[in-house]
Amino acid sequence: MPITLPRDLPAYRVLSDEGVMVMGVDAATRQDIRPLRIALLNLMPMKIATETQFARLIGATPLQIDLTLVRMTEHVSRHTAPEHMEAFYRSFQDVKGERFDGLIVTGAPIEHLPFADVTYWDELTEVMDWTQTNVHRTFGVCWGAMAMAWHFHGVPKHMLPAKAFGCYRVTVERPASPYLRGFSDDCVIPVSRWTETRRDELEDAGMEVLLASDRTGPCLVEDAARRCLHIFNHFEYDSDTLAREYARDVAEGAPVDPPLGYFPGDDPAKAPLNRWRSHAHLLFGNWINQIYQTTPFDLDRIGRVQE
Repeated sequence: MPITLPRDLPAYRVLSDEGVMVMGVDAATRQDIRPLRIALLNLMPMKIATETQFARLIGATPLQIDLTLVRMTEHVSRHTAPEHMEAFYRSFQDVKGERFDGLIVTGAPIEHLPFADVTYWDELTEVMDWTQTNVHRTFGVCWGAMAMAWHFHGVPKHMLPAKAFGCYRVTVERPASPYLRGFSDDCVIPVSRWTETRRDELEDAGMEVLLASDRTGPCLVEDAARRCLHIFNHFEYDSDTLAREYARDVAEGAPVDPPLGYFPGDDPAKAPLNRWRSHAHLLFGNWINQIYQTTPFDLDRIGRVQE
């Protein structure tokens, strides 16, 4: 089954060209089926690239997905055209009376800021509390995952001495987890962050580490009590995302080395190979499957019934 997207959303054309099944909103409304409602709270500056990355992953399952793009209400994007935001995004204040089967909270390039200094932090805490009554399962990514761990459990983020940047091998620690169904014993994932959350603090808060690296720490963590997954790295990245980030950092004079284990022979002149795509699809497919297996058919019962 396809993912439902507006036909004039840039991701519609990109994913169609890649062979991903997509359906226009008008066609979807004629189908006698209850699609899964997934919201994407997009905090990244390059919103079109990010929405395409996540739509690609959640649109690759056999289930029909109705994707809603959400923005912080008062925050104005400086890197995405106002016309795009107006046409395709809804503010959190506009959607908070609704219920969703799933919510993805993306990362944001604001790791250096204390959480309370983020301009939209107050509304984001409202979003996170809202997930406990109006969202069946939540998936926090990178800074979004750190924000949820801090808000719900007081788990801090710690500055790293140097940016964790590259493709790192992570090990499956809970092979029986339904989220890791079909995973190899280990896999490679892109990492791009200046901060970390520490294993002992996550586990002391009652969370379970599912994927981890001895070099970059916890990667995927489950907070079962909150129906949340936290991933601190970036399975959603395109093949060239780290290359573009590296070029940007170099242009800005940031103290960063080429991403480790990413370019063939660690040579930035060579095109990188994507070694994480299959596990990215597995993880998000497993997450969607868990939602499908456990969410109420009646959306109004989300947040009101025990699984």
